[in-house]
Amino acid sequence: MTRTVYVNGDYLPEDQATVSVFDRGFLMADGVYEVVSVLDGRLLDFAGHMARLQRSLDELAMANPLSENDYLDAHRALVARNGITDGLVYLQVTRGNPGDRDFAYPPEGTRPTVVMFTQSKPGLADQPAAKTGWRIVSVEDLRWGRRDIKTVQLLFPSMAKMEAKARGVDDAWLVEEGKVTEGTSNNAYIVKGGRIITRDLSHDILHGITRAAVLRFAREAQMQVEERSFTIDEAQAADEAFVTSASAFVMPVVEIDGQPVGAGTVGPVAARLREIYLEESRKSAV
Repeated sequence: MTRTVYVNGDYLPEDQATVSVFDRGFLMADGVYEVVSVLDGRLLDFAGHMARLQRSLDELAMANPLSENDYLDAHRALVARNGITDGLVYLQVTRGNPGDRDFAYPPEGTRPTVVMFTQSKPGLADQPAAKTGWRIVSVEDLRWGRRDIKTVQLLFPSMAKMEAKARGVDDAWLVEEGKVTEGTSNNAYIVKGGRIITRDLSHDILHGITRAAVLRFAREAQMQVEERSFTIDEAQAADEAFVTSASAFVMPVVEIDGQPVGAGTVGPVAARLREIYLEESRKSAV
């Protein structure tokens, strides 16, 4: 089946969906994006993703061309048209096509470009890795300083992911000034003495929508949460480790730089948080 893609209000077969070579997303990585998970045909954490999209656009002084209801209608239409039960909806907004290449922003009134497409991921909530855990390595964090803006400039995270794959593991944790910032596309956590530890919000990390939900659920379950930086050594000495993201949900980490974390198996805190997150998110899905 040919996938249907959304481009600036039109629903098109994927082989007919095009964007100008002068689009600033292509030329300058001048754009932002969101990824919304779909389980059982419904959208998870949709309002949170829309709030972060607006924040990213505001931080880049970029106009938002659609309302939240417009985005919701388009997401639902794409899920229906493409027969998605479990999967993802990718949304990208760029500053648009000024008709030429220039470092200066386009003239006021230039139409932003909006692209959306689906990815089918059958069994997304039942990933085998959730039962065995990820192995990760540490990589120096060489990204720009505004990681809190969810921009499309993802070259270095992609490079770090490929370094991890080349070293035979699942992902990388990025390290700056001796402290873990986050994973290549996820927020990072350790558990020590029953306390969940994760870096506090700042310009240094993405303000994860799944992160916010998981920490809220953890506190509601009377788990202790401490928001602070931690080192790789501290992570290796932890009882557990895990990451969160829109597509991985809560994913245990069992090895860091070749050293097992705790018993080297999936721990009870990560397993319970994954269970709670999936249960509660399904209840509130739209």
